[in-house]
Amino acid sequence: MKASTPFAWLLGGLLLVSGAPQAVAQKQHHHKTPAATGLPWFTVHNKVLVVQTGNQAKPLEKDVTLPNGIRVEAQTQSIILTNGKRVKLQEGDLLSLNGEYIPKSASNTAPPADATASLLPMGATVPKSAPVVASVNSSPAPAPAAPAPVATAVATPSFAYRSETPVNGKLRGVVELGASGFNMFIIRIDDKKNWKLEKSEFGNSLVMENMSTEEDIRIGLKAYIGKMLDFGVPGRDIHFVVSSGAALSENTARITKALQALKYVVTTVTPAREGALGLKAALPTDYATKGFVMDMGSANSKISWYVDGQPHVQDTFGSKYFEKNVDDATVAAEVKAKASQVPANLRGTCFIIGGVPYELAKAVRQGQEAYTTLKAPTEYPQLNGAKIKSGLNIYQALADATGCKQFVFGYDTNFTIGYLLSL
Repeated sequence: MKASTPFAWLLGGLLLVSGAPQAVAQKQHHHKTPAATGLPWFTVHNKVLVVQTGNQAKPLEKDVTLPNGIRVEAQTQSIILTNGKRVKLQEGDLLSLNGEYIPKSASNTAPPADATASLLPMGATVPKSAPVVASVNSSPAPAPAAPAPVATAVATPSFAYRSETPVNGKLRGVVELGASGFNMFIIRIDDKKNWKLEKSEFGNSLVMENMSTEEDIRIGLKAYIGKMLDFGVPGRDIHFVVSSGAALSENTARITKALQALKYVVTTVTPAREGALGLKAALPTDYATKGFVMDMGSANSKISWYVDGQPHVQDTFGSKYFEKNVDDATVAAEVKAKASQVPANLRGTCFIIGGVPYELAKAVRQGQEAYTTLKAPTEYPQLNGAKIKSGLNIYQALADATGCKQFVFGYDTNFTIGYLLSL
């Protein structure tokens, strides 16, 4: 997904995109609609989640954390409350910057701006005779006898696999220089190659954006490396890997040069090696003879499996193929041709990783489980955006070609972890 313009235009930086909320003193207008306060608000219009100020609206392209800790998810068009509860926004619903949620049923007949509205907890039934504003920020108030259920993600079958915990493991860190930004992983690994993810950051584009000179890049990289050193990773165990999709980027070449000046080794991988490393990290040992892996990247996707203990990789289109004006049918045909080579005995379970699979898993995650079983490709109508739609086309072609019924996303894995495991 392309990065959106920073929300500095929202009250001079009231919101912090995809980060911790800023401490902002903001008076709560529990008795006014968002429009009446003169502040921007979120609403779903024609199935698109937008940020609207007066008569101007901009699509929300990144997740946003409000000052009170409530998170707005752009792709799923949902609100994540501070207690972890998910509320799906419906067409016409309103959410203010200070945390007031107004269902369409209330906003259609909302009281005048100066009227005082009663408060109900999120999900309570709104009486037709007295429309109210339901605050996601207020303390629970007495609710009617028959509250309406809150919209939540449909449960998917659980996948309870657990890997061996490392014993007396050591910390190693790796930064992926990917086509869509930076991902950082710190793992603890023991002598038997058992490992555990200790820290991760996804989509950090600190270095790739807004830096024009080599000195700017060097300063930014030192700060980024400092995070891993502060966590306890020895300098000699910090590694940098350039994904196959990012290898040709002009920015990536400059970043690599700056890293080398700092005496760090930067490894560039081909699609074949990237697929093999993803297979090593994503496929549990118990599934080596009954499963395969799909790593869906932005620039390319890798389908991989083991043949007589050796990795076999097929690469194909990535989820940003739309930028190259390639039509869906062409992509689907190639993905099917590559996926049909997966041996029949390995098609029981597909472990699928990458940016788009992460969004699909996040939409149906039930808590903080390490693995999420994805729904069928056709069961994500609420997700929008060209990258998501392209990814779903790839996912559908993969499912059609293999007949696989269980696609599992692992939150704690990436091909660069496979690189650490291969050292």
